[in-house]
Amino acid sequence: MAQSNISIRMDDNLKKDFTIVCDNLGLNVSAMVTILAKKMVREQRIPFEVSVDPFYTEANIAALKQSMAEMKGGKTISKTMRELEAMENE
Repeated sequence: MAQSNISIRMDDNLKKDFTIVCDNLGLNVSAMVTILAKKMVREQRIPFEVSVDPFYTEANIAALKQSMAEMKGGKTISKTMRELEAMENE
């Protein structure tokens, strides 16, 4: 059977951690990716749950944009931890 190379880009830290997990399982990265590909082809689906990070909801992004606008408009108050702790003890 002919074989092909696949080249992917991945964050350096993720690659390092992924390689460690593969090594701990007695596999190399190539074997792990092949296992994933075979399972996806066999099952015709992503073999694990994929979900959206709730941080990126429309409501949260809108709240972040509003906070940034308030900061840029000078509508915020800055306090040090010492000042906040002092206010807490009043």
